[in-house]
Amino acid sequence: MFLVAGGKLSRAQNNYEIQVYGSDTVAPRNTMVELHSNFTADGSKALPGSDYSYGGVYPTDHAQHETLELTQGLTNWSEVGFYVFTSINGNGQGWQWVGDHIRPRVRVPDSWHWPVGVSLSTEFGYVRPSFQKDTWTWEIRPIIDKQMGRWYFAVNPAFERSFHGPSVSQGVGFAPDAKFSYDFNRYVSGGLEYYSDYGSLRDFFSFRNQQQQFFPSIDLNVSPQWEINFGVGVGVTAASDHLIVKAIVGRRFDWTHRRPGSSESPN
Repeated sequence: MFLVAGGKLSRAQNNYEIQVYGSDTVAPRNTMVELHSNFTADGSKALPGSDYSYGGVYPTDHAQHETLELTQGLTNWSEVGFYVFTSINGNGQGWQWVGDHIRPRVRVPDSWHWPVGVSLSTEFGYVRPSFQKDTWTWEIRPIIDKQMGRWYFAVNPAFERSFHGPSVSQGVGFAPDAKFSYDFNRYVSGGLEYYSDYGSLRDFFSFRNQQQQFFPSIDLNVSPQWEINFGVGVGVTAASDHLIVKAIVGRRFDWTHRRPGSSESPN
C-alpha cells in the first residue's frame, strides 16, 4: 500500500496495518478476525488554511486508523485475507472509509521440513485519493521466519507497485520489514519491529526521504485462539510519522465440526 509524500513513492501500510508477518497460515476451516488500531500522535500536518497536507492527502497527525482484517484458511498451506481500512482524522472530518485490499498467501508445507518458515503474500486493492494519490496498488511480500528456543526472528522484504496515480512511473518500490522477539515466559514476549520504505528499486530515496520506523513491542500469548500485540513506534527520518501507538487484537474461530465424544482433533 502506498502514500505520496513529498511527490515521491511512500507506503501508508505503517499507518493502517503495522505488522511483520510470520510464515504460518490460518488452518483450513478456520477464520482469523483481527482489529488493527493505530493512533498517530505526531505525524504529517495540514497546510495552513487547508484540510490537506503537502501532497494533497489528509494529514496523519492525531489520526486514529482502524483496520478490520478477516483471514480464511483454505488448505494446510494457503489462506486469503481481506482488509477494510478506516480513519478518524484529527482535522474534524469524522470516521471515513479509506479502502479495501485482498491478500492471498501460500507457504512451504511443514512436511517439506525446511530449516526456516517461508511463505509468500500478495496484496492488491484500492484506497481513496483523499488518503493517498496512488489509488490502485499491488504488493508481493516474501516472508521468512524462525523460532530458536525463546528467540523469534522474521523478515519481510516487500516489493510494491502502483497501477494508478503519480507514482506509476517510479516502478517497483522496496519496503523491508523485520522483527525479533524473546519469550520472557509462556505468556509474554517482547522485542523490536522495524518498518521501512527505501523507495524505487531503480533509485532509492535519500535517507531523509525514506521511511524508517522502530517499534518496541509486546506480544501476549494468552491462548492459541488469540493474538494480542502492542507497540510504540518512533520515526527517525523526516518522511516518517514520528510517533505512533499501535495495537492488534485477533481471535481465531474454528469451524470444524466434531461428533460428540469424538477424539478427533480439527485439521
